[in-house]
Amino acid sequence: MSKVALVTGGSRGIGFGIATALAAEKWDVIINGVRPEEAVAEPLAALRSHGGRVGYARGDVSSPEGRAAIHQATRAFLPTNSTLNLLVNNAGVAPKIRADLLETSEESYDYVVDTNLKGVFFLTQLFARDMVAAKKTTASFSGAIINITSISATVVSINRGEYCIAKAGLSMLSQLFASRLGAENIPVYEVRPGVIKTDMTSGVTAKYDKLIAEGLCVQSRWGVPDDIGRAVAALARGDFPFSTGQVIMVDGGLTMPRL
Repeated sequence: MSKVALVTGGSRGIGFGIATALAAEKWDVIINGVRPEEAVAEPLAALRSHGGRVGYARGDVSSPEGRAAIHQATRAFLPTNSTLNLLVNNAGVAPKIRADLLETSEESYDYVVDTNLKGVFFLTQLFARDMVAAKKTTASFSGAIINITSISATVVSINRGEYCIAKAGLSMLSQLFASRLGAENIPVYEVRPGVIKTDMTSGVTAKYDKLIAEGLCVQSRWGVPDDIGRAVAALARGDFPFSTGQVIMVDGGLTMPRL
């Protein structure tokens, strides 16, 4: 029986890169998003071209109702008496307006933190309960959780403080769940991307083109979604079985201390 992965925010950008890498390795994949299913027909078709089963779980991770809908749709997709094997928490939003720290609104803070941190906590809780229950009844069950954070977990950007706070919190969330689920042998990993070329970064392309050309990264290029997908696929294969709670950097050496 094929293993099943859920990738939140999986219809575009980094999430689609992750879903594609997993589908290419013959995982059955469910992608989550907030758009109607007909609006994501193209990425669904692309994933199905790899030959596995592909589903769509519509729901907003920032709301209890949205998380319940994602959970329900995922369980409906799964074969009878089976449990999700891999949860990839990728869905995230950027501030609608990049404001100075002294001008950040409470509305913007709530918008970013509710999706990027609070939503991840409670969605992970839902699926972690399922995984723990499956492990108790079936010793051979294999489950894992991978959280996609950002170099913003440690790299300061004062014009999007709410995003940095959410990603720093998500990094701690990863360690908390890794500690809690360690006894059940359910690993939890954090993948921390650097500057990745997606629709989220399209508005700052000129800025980062210049910074990268001036030596921002050791590897002098933008990251692409496939870079993140490959890292997630390696973790999903079980290539790092004794590394729960660890951070996998995918930033081209951007955060490496240099003189």
